[in-house]
Amino acid sequence: MREPGPLRWPEWVREPERGRVREGLRAYRLIAGMWIRSTMAYPLSFVMTLVSGLLVTGLDFVAILLMFSRIDVLGGYSLPEVAFLYGLSATSFGVADLLIGSAGRLGSRVRDGTLDTLLVRPAPVLAQVAADRFALRRLSRIAQGLLVLGYALTAADVDWTPAKVLLVPVMLVSGAVIFGAVLVAGAAFQFVAQDAAEVQSAFTYGGQTLLQYPPTVFGKDLVRAVTFVFPLAFVNWVPAARVLGRPYPLDLPEWTVYAPPLVAAACCASAGLAWRAGVRSYRSTGS
Repeated sequence: MREPGPLRWPEWVREPERGRVREGLRAYRLIAGMWIRSTMAYPLSFVMTLVSGLLVTGLDFVAILLMFSRIDVLGGYSLPEVAFLYGLSATSFGVADLLIGSAGRLGSRVRDGTLDTLLVRPAPVLAQVAADRFALRRLSRIAQGLLVLGYALTAADVDWTPAKVLLVPVMLVSGAVIFGAVLVAGAAFQFVAQDAAEVQSAFTYGGQTLLQYPPTVFGKDLVRAVTFVFPLAFVNWVPAARVLGRPYPLDLPEWTVYAPPLVAAACCASAGLAWRAGVRSYRSTGS
């Protein structure tokens, strides 16, 4: 019997693309590892920062708890069901923010010309931008989201099936990829609008906050925009409707519950094209 060979790339992935991906992952690992070692040089400070971050991010869910102290349902959703949406949104965004959140600082690099130093290095620019100042403290958002999600999974009245159980990790991974693509696309936009960090935050942090609440509390025009224009609804609203047994937003067909991985792939392709266009349009500051 032949021994299994090394992991191979799909045949349709061209060799230059494979090389760039390998270089990018290696550069990302080295740069992020450097910042992690720098952070862990002061473990007590890191722990205090992590705990304080956990308390601060937890205030978002405390606001929801205070709301439910006065009401029984919100848009037809109970507290455990809203917690399910919250946990999915917070965890997915937390993973994307941890891995690619530093890309939001690209605008300042474009303005002061320090992006030029990244362009001359023998490593993909996106990997350098994403790993720059890798903030391990962002783990607090992931931890807080997982805590709320754990509560929701135990408290929500859900008739669990193997398909529904499998759908939860699919939502988390797909949601993180979708948020990551939005972060990259927002960074690419900053090549053109150099002071657009707040615009990017409106679609990242704002989108994450929006998804914490049921789609039934928002107008249909907003739900359409979040579904068809900026497909953040596939992070949790659409697939969570299947898990919770709720009507699909905008009466979407049932097969859309399995669309998040496809939407994530489409978002990645679009973000990649936007990033390449942004890099090619960059003309430096001349300083």
